[in-house]
Amino acid sequence: MEKRDEKVKDAYEEIEKNLILIGATGIEDKLQDGVPQCIERLACAGIKIWVLTGDKLETARNIGLSCRLLTNDMELYVIEEENENAVERKLQEVRNEMINKIEQLFYVCIEDKNKRLDWKDWGIDVMKFHQYRKPYYQSHSEAQRLNGHAMTTIDTNQQDDEEFEGFGLLITGQALTFALSEKFKMKFLEIGTMCKAVVCCRATPLQKAQVVDLVMKNERKITLAIGDGANDVSMIQKAHIGVGISGQEGRQAVLASDYSLGQFRFLERLLLVHGRWSYLRISKFLRYFFYKNIAFTLCHFWLGFFSGFSAQTLYDPFFIATYNVFFTSLPVLVLGVFDQDISADHSLSKPHLYTPGQNDEFFNKKVFAESVIHGILTSCIIFFVPYLSISNATRSDGMTLADLQSFGFTVATIMVIIVNLENALEIWYWTSLYHFALWATIVTHFLFHFALYSTIIGKIFKNNYKYIGVTQAVLSTSNFWFTLLLTCVILLLPVFGREFFRMRFMPTKIDRARLNQKFRMEEKAAFVAHMQYKLRQRKRPIYSGYAYSQEEGWGRLITSGLMQSKSSSSPRPSSQTTNVSTSEILVYMSLFFHL
Repeated sequence: MEKRDEKVKDAYEEIEKNLILIGATGIEDKLQDGVPQCIERLACAGIKIWVLTGDKLETARNIGLSCRLLTNDMELYVIEEENENAVERKLQEVRNEMINKIEQLFYVCIEDKNKRLDWKDWGIDVMKFHQYRKPYYQSHSEAQRLNGHAMTTIDTNQQDDEEFEGFGLLITGQALTFALSEKFKMKFLEIGTMCKAVVCCRATPLQKAQVVDLVMKNERKITLAIGDGANDVSMIQKAHIGVGISGQEGRQAVLASDYSLGQFRFLERLLLVHGRWSYLRISKFLRYFFYKNIAFTLCHFWLGFFSGFSAQTLYDPFFIATYNVFFTSLPVLVLGVFDQDISADHSLSKPHLYTPGQNDEFFNKKVFAESVIHGILTSCIIFFVPYLSISNATRSDGMTLADLQSFGFTVATIMVIIVNLENALEIWYWTSLYHFALWATIVTHFLFHFALYSTIIGKIFKNNYKYIGVTQAVLSTSNFWFTLLLTCVILLLPVFGREFFRMRFMPTKIDRARLNQKFRMEEKAAFVAHMQYKLRQRKRPIYSGYAYSQEEGWGRLITSGLMQSKSSSSPRPSSQTTNVSTSEILVYMSLFFHL
């Protein structure tokens, strides 16, 4: 039928006229409590947020504005074309406008316009790039800053820079169908990653999953999908991490997710608190395991230079079997479960502390190399310092300490103490449980070897066990304790110095946050103590008392009437004084001095 839409519209106009409004109904679909604040903090943490919704364009725009994902100062682009050619032209137009805006704000010249745009090429963070214009401008040389382009644009663009808050993208489901095709999906992804916020409206469940898959495969980032309905299941299952919200739309999303939340605002605590703590704990856990096992293993390698690389082991076989199970596992386990750099409330108030995890600052190739080198140096010190120390030493019974059994026990004991103290230097959150785990592990090492090297074990193994009495013989010599102290100083003092230098001259974001939290706690404690002192000073006693004397006092004199003045009715000459007797004057004087 030709001109069907126009004819249907004419039919509506003919039928729907002279109507009387009887009533109206509406559906309230407001945001949950805390959603705008949650999204704002997640954005400050450097997390890119894409909204994939089935609502129409205007509703999606209002949702973005109400949850502070979109702002009035944002450069917002809308793609709502309904055919392939129009979508292609719109994507290219949006890309060109982004290039012009970038060149205008950051004084850069993008020579290859067809090359994929990337903020890393200019050293700019897309989440906070409106704050980076001045540092980027200052990073240029003097000649570059005084060229004609900079001189003519620095004043005119300053106001725009202060108001510009990034790019935003709104795209409809029909346009998204063409944008996700093989021909345009990379350009769409390029534009989307350049934006601070992306809102896809009228998106089907399949399109939601396709968008997540596009980001996962090409950006190589960790993706998290959160939803509360059955139409979000495919998206939740496709993402690396799926979060379901238990609400009024059923439990399909919850059953398909990795984590279940009661409300959207709890996502903030899941990521900024528990997620960040988990990353720090796992990073320390892995670094420590590499370090302690390299230090433990390489001592056998150094022994090979003296044993001709035979199959001779340095340690007792029982110690080799129990090193990772009993003597180094409990402290690092407590660290991996309970350690935290700052409190939960402080983490929520400083969302920018989430960025070190995104940049892999605590566990990367550099950190791994440092752990390996640290383990190698530790093994060298632990092996060669005791070797040089006890090579000519003797025990109290006159026997030499330079036998393999005594040397192996010395190295093993120093190894357990050093690696556990290194772990103690790594932890931030000291608790009574960690104190127990640390000191109990060291004490257990001595008790274990006292029992293992006793005569009872010797009777069981008869003459095949050569470690009988080694513990008592080694610990009774001053040479062992001097070697232990010297090794601890050599290995731990540089660690203290490195941490002091880093905290003093190169503090990280977390170091500053920890110091800030410490100062706040001290100020709070001082303020509370001051207020308690003020309250104690202002506090008045509930009861009062009277003092009684056993002497007669001045009661009779007061009641006798001698202290009363003359009657006010009698006239007094103005030129004469009052007639007071000498006895009355004496009474007044004696009463005054008595008081």
